[in-house]
Amino acid sequence: MAFGRGGKMDGRRQPSSSSSFCTTITVVVFVALCLVGAWMMTSSTVFPLDMVSNKKSEVRKPAPPVNFGASEEVPSGNAGGSSEKYEDTDNTIPEQPTNKGSSEEERFSENTEEKPVEKPEEQEPEQPQEAAKDSFDDANGKSEGRSDDVKNVDEEKKDEEKSEEKKEDEEKGEEKKDDESRTENDGENKDDQEEKSEGDAAQEEHPQIEEKVEESGDKEESSKSTEAFPDGADSELLKESNAQNGSFPTQAAESKNEKDVQESSESSGDTTSHSWKLCSSSAGTDYIPCLDNEKAIKKLHSTKHYEHRERHCPEEPPTCLVPLPEGYKRPIEWPQSRDKVWYSNVPHTKLAVVKGHQNWVKVSGDYLMFPGGGTQFKNGALHYIDTIQQALPDIAWGKHSRVILDVGCGVASFGGYMFDRDVLTMSFAPKDEHEAQVQFALERGIPAISAVMGTKRLPYPSKVFDAIHCARCRVPWHIEGGMLLLELNRLLRPGGYFVWSATPVYQKLPEDVEIWNGTIQFSKVELAAMSSLTKSMCWKLVSKTKDKINQVGMVIYQKPMDNSCYEKRTENNPPLCKESDDADAAWNVSLEACMHKLPVEPTVRGSKWPESWPQRLEKTPFWIDGSKTGVYGKPANEDFEADYAHWKRAFAAALRDQKVWVMNIVPIDSADTLPIIYERGLFGMYHDWCESFSTYPRTYDLLHADHLFSKLKKRCNLQAVFAEVDRVLRPEGKLIVRDAADTITELESMVKSLKWEVRMTYTKGNEGLLCVEKSMWRPKEIEASM
Repeated sequence: MAFGRGGKMDGRRQPSSSSSFCTTITVVVFVALCLVGAWMMTSSTVFPLDMVSNKKSEVRKPAPPVNFGASEEVPSGNAGGSSEKYEDTDNTIPEQPTNKGSSEEERFSENTEEKPVEKPEEQEPEQPQEAAKDSFDDANGKSEGRSDDVKNVDEEKKDEEKSEEKKEDEEKGEEKKDDESRTENDGENKDDQEEKSEGDAAQEEHPQIEEKVEESGDKEESSKSTEAFPDGADSELLKESNAQNGSFPTQAAESKNEKDVQESSESSGDTTSHSWKLCSSSAGTDYIPCLDNEKAIKKLHSTKHYEHRERHCPEEPPTCLVPLPEGYKRPIEWPQSRDKVWYSNVPHTKLAVVKGHQNWVKVSGDYLMFPGGGTQFKNGALHYIDTIQQALPDIAWGKHSRVILDVGCGVASFGGYMFDRDVLTMSFAPKDEHEAQVQFALERGIPAISAVMGTKRLPYPSKVFDAIHCARCRVPWHIEGGMLLLELNRLLRPGGYFVWSATPVYQKLPEDVEIWNGTIQFSKVELAAMSSLTKSMCWKLVSKTKDKINQVGMVIYQKPMDNSCYEKRTENNPPLCKESDDADAAWNVSLEACMHKLPVEPTVRGSKWPESWPQRLEKTPFWIDGSKTGVYGKPANEDFEADYAHWKRAFAAALRDQKVWVMNIVPIDSADTLPIIYERGLFGMYHDWCESFSTYPRTYDLLHADHLFSKLKKRCNLQAVFAEVDRVLRPEGKLIVRDAADTITELESMVKSLKWEVRMTYTKGNEGLLCVEKSMWRPKEIEASM
């Protein structure tokens, strides 16, 4: 069976008519003569393929609403096939009158030269869709897949053929009528032709494709080349040099279909696979799970060392979402945010009442305003910062001193204005009666965390801060054998500075020596104890001055560079720490009233000061050399250089040139690279992401994770981890994840269930990349009371 017919005519074959040849010829001649007289009176129409007497009912059957003959005509490949069909038909009827044969030969010649598709093909609407599908299956079975070739080409050229046929309607009017008469003649011989060998059909099939291409003119040379070099999106899918045809679809098409099904399935199942509710904590929109664990805090036996301000994480990390403050708006952008924030985003006024006279914060209409003052610098932080450098030029802000720690930071105006001196400041303060002080700092765009100097080490490695600052930070340094000041000694780089501006430094009035809530006071004895403690720690008093404008006095101490002073002490008090005490261990490690020895070897970190900023950012630290193995398996110095080059191209180091800061979080179960980060003049902290982070909700504009989640899901509740991601990320903030492809898929499911916007997903092999934007969406249901 010829493909040209099989593709359009299968499913409508009927037994041959029993009428005689003579009757048939008579009917044909009669009909032909009638049509010659009527062709001028009629326009193009849809006509039947089968005009045999026993198919009259099928011919008169109305066409379906979708007229394939008009809108989905088969291109010239089928026209070529039909021409051969008519040639065969003429050969089987030698009795046909000469004049008709001559006329038909002329019309046949015109048909083979012209491109229009022969109108018998327009009858396809008469057959049901199921029948049409079966006919294609038959064709595939007989001709080993060539039908798909033509089908694909037909679909690609459909629109062009429609346009061409519209231009040639008038020229084809006569041919259509003449073709009808030939179709009647063909109808009686159709079954005879169907009895021809199927081998002939295969021979007939190939010329159809070739002729179709020749008639297409400006179209592609062959249907096979069309599939091998597709345009647009298809070119990305079909990369094979030999695309598969026929009833065997290409692997690219199969894969694309399966991916579409999977994505559809994931999309439809996302909202049901992850259930989200609002947190019911009494902290409301300011909920920090590890600092607001009221159940654990109530069980504490003592709060003498501020245990109630320390971290007490729930046994089961929460999977709820923190609600947004009513009227929450997109935060004001930096640098304007340093001076003002939306009141609706941090709706707290207590601090403005208590500290307004010190220029901490004031309420003004829809805004909270920050004049840049503080307890020790009522007239502005910049003047105070410059006063420190004038008192000690060697501190050299932004060159010699790049990374500093601000203890008891308040609303972090000191750190906020240190940006103007090219200094990064890690600020911290407890979540205490100074309502939302750290939250104000974060909303302003200033780096800070909620922490307290209590019974545990702070989450930083040893010997990393160039300077430590405390402006009336209300810490009783001298108690417990000086344990708190000794913690600062652990963090301070050898040769680094401790800047202490506090009322007891320069005044002895009763109202000025009171600290905390009136229960602890500096007395002359205690001041003497503080002086004695710093001397026994070998801290050198390098400056003592008074700011006449702010009426503030300050002292500046310097930590020694070597152990010589320790060795000369007459008393071992405070004692040196045991050799087994790792100074860099900082996660949930209890404080001890001891000092760690300073490095002796010249190749050990801390034995000398880093390069000046900004050279220290790019230069390999002196203590990283080829004798050690880096985290990626190369010699440590080569590892550093390769890693720096990679991230400079990709993300991190390039951010130095932008007006942003990055809080680098080193997971506790990852290689401890945090000392390197500080050595370069950047900062960060340790953290276990199976627990909540010590920050307020809606802190960060961007979160970036490189192969973090695939590690965490081995030991953490991944949904709880992502609830924490949602908590610390601002609405409209971005999350960028690079991880294993299966982890990316899992995370994408979660973000969709949170109604976040997926900006980009990309996978190559087993690696994937995900970029999403957090939405304002919050669930309506509230979880049971905690």
